[in-house]
Amino acid sequence: MDRLQQIHAWLEQTLGGTPYELSVASADASFRRYFRVTLAEGDQRIVMDAPPSHEDCRPFLHVAGLFEAAGVHVPHVFAQDLEQGFLLLSDLGNTTYLSALTPENASELYADALGALAAIQRASQPGKLPDYDRALLLRELMLFPEWYVSRHKGVSLSEQETQSLMAVFEQILAVNLAEPKVYVHRDFHCRNLMLSTPNPGVLDFQDAVYGPITYDLVSLFKDAYIHWEEEQTLDWLVRYWEIARKLGLPVRPDFSDFHRDYEFMGAQRHIKVLGIFARLCHRDGKEGYLKDMPLVMHYLKATCRRYRELKPLLQLLERLEPEEVQVGYTF
Repeated sequence: MDRLQQIHAWLEQTLGGTPYELSVASADASFRRYFRVTLAEGDQRIVMDAPPSHEDCRPFLHVAGLFEAAGVHVPHVFAQDLEQGFLLLSDLGNTTYLSALTPENASELYADALGALAAIQRASQPGKLPDYDRALLLRELMLFPEWYVSRHKGVSLSEQETQSLMAVFEQILAVNLAEPKVYVHRDFHCRNLMLSTPNPGVLDFQDAVYGPITYDLVSLFKDAYIHWEEEQTLDWLVRYWEIARKLGLPVRPDFSDFHRDYEFMGAQRHIKVLGIFARLCHRDGKEGYLKDMPLVMHYLKATCRRYRELKPLLQLLERLEPEEVQVGYTF
């Protein structure tokens, strides 16, 4: 029996014979797939298909419980079958922030997103989620030399270049690890936020960790899939910082220190994302992510230009991706 037949058999049992129609909803960068279940009375549900040989639903269920208890609009779990890798979830609709955002509504939609993020962060407790520790942060950074530099660009770094890159990584990690810690969604961006009531619906949180407070802000404002002028994102960032202080969230008391944390966290995320996008292309055959690389590179280079500690990385980036040959995104 193939996966689709298994889904139908499970739904018939789970829904008690209630008539339904099944259609493809979406897929993501992992092995998970999503199907929309339309019931006879018009109600809709989502089936997450997560093959147990590749995916584990338990982190999703755990984080969903934490976030739902915090008052965040996440998919409600109606039924589960961990042995087969199926979940029946509430449907948050099919309008992502990516498709809904305009210059006219962006401030309102981002205010809603920051409200959800603050709710997640206020609920934070140590020991509930895996630590975003040095080992994990470094493992993510190492995707860059392996998949972006070596595999995607076909470049072999000299011993001196490798040492220089590792020294920059240490500078970045030192700032990341000194940040105050909260719950971190880890992919809090326009493709995982849904226009819904209440707004936003929040998806793809199964990799959540306990780590640096600026991480999700980087995901949101230095988004790999949509670009806003830095003047605008700085305004949103200041508004978040002011509200976070009033709420008692553990942000730095001085905005310049908070902004430096945000910038170095952005460097870590963008180095990782370049490696991940290269891996998705070359290992998994998902070439569509290549078109998103120039924007990520743009963010990373802009940050490297501002900080003396990151200049050696900028030199490497300019060698790998000279400005005159970058394609795919216009600023």
